[in-house]
Amino acid sequence: MRDPLAKQVVGLKPSGIRKFFDLVAEMPEAISLGVGEPDFDTPWHIRDEGIYSLEKGRTFYTSNSGLMELRTEICNYLKRRIGVNYLPKEEVLVTVGGSEAIDLALRAMINPGEGEEVLIPQPSYVSYEPCAILAGAKPVIIELKAENEFRLTAAELEAAITDKTKILVLPFPNNPTGAIMARKDLEAIAPLIEKHDLFVISDEIYSELTYGDEHCSIVSLPGMKERTILINGFSKAYAMTGWRLGYACGPQKILSQMTKIHQFAIMCAPTTSQYAAVEALKNGDADVAEMREAYNQRRRFLMHAFQEMGLPCFEPFGAFYVFPCIQKFGMTSEEFAMELLKEEEVAVVPGTAFGDCGEGFLRISYAYSLENLKIAMERIARFIEKRS
Repeated sequence: MRDPLAKQVVGLKPSGIRKFFDLVAEMPEAISLGVGEPDFDTPWHIRDEGIYSLEKGRTFYTSNSGLMELRTEICNYLKRRIGVNYLPKEEVLVTVGGSEAIDLALRAMINPGEGEEVLIPQPSYVSYEPCAILAGAKPVIIELKAENEFRLTAAELEAAITDKTKILVLPFPNNPTGAIMARKDLEAIAPLIEKHDLFVISDEIYSELTYGDEHCSIVSLPGMKERTILINGFSKAYAMTGWRLGYACGPQKILSQMTKIHQFAIMCAPTTSQYAAVEALKNGDADVAEMREAYNQRRRFLMHAFQEMGLPCFEPFGAFYVFPCIQKFGMTSEEFAMELLKEEEVAVVPGTAFGDCGEGFLRISYAYSLENLKIAMERIARFIEKRS
């Protein structure tokens, strides 16, 4: 019998996050700080709108691109938040989570077999590299550095660009590091993007979870909107992970091809979720602010706890992750995480789950209650004390 499997799929590594998620599921007393999912319920007024849409019998397909009302509210939101105008009919596509939008953008822009390269700064979200491979691109990794607070510098970008480079993935605010790119950082790389005629996939799913300065999108810089696919969604900001809803905004020429793939593979995003998302965008700003403040409190608590136990960690200003360094203990990230789970029943994710340059670091999520975080920090401090 011939091999029924596709080599490019077989060659993909399974997600490094899932391993620890499965292990902790078998340990009822364990505390997991490994999953990047808000511990808040979706706000009631958003849930009510979803329930109401079902009661009204809104159970049919929407347009492939999404409800026009939702696309209009997305445009209103982006105008309000980042000061950029998009056209709801031509430049917005509603997707099944932000992850689908990443896949669609890469497949719509990459020509398989031509050696086109996608630049992926790492550590970063686990989907970029496999999605680039499945689209037929060559992923080129840019290793971000702790001394630069895991920001992408102009020098790092310039060094990675070749005549085959087509797309730069811009994953900020960053999962797993919590790093952000401020306006000055984006202004430093924008001229290189124009100079080398690159396109950008800017994943801004954590844009609402920025502490300190307001989030800055690269599309707000001159000349960048025309060459950028902006990706966002509702999972993180509105605690709507299970509703599976995201969106992409960008030039009509690219969006129309993304919509074509979406049309054949998915048809449309869930109707109930779309009606709930309209309510989120119209009336959810206060909910976002309340959750952001809670995350910020937890972030400050963890930074203080790490300082007390002598665990080095740069201060992150985005998302809901910290990325402490454990190199001084002489263990790999995988070894540290596994021993911590076995000895103290605390689950964290090895930094290597997000790229080889994550070695020596851990991703710890603070999308958990302060009560659980306090218990987990006590256990981690005890674990470290035994090895000091």
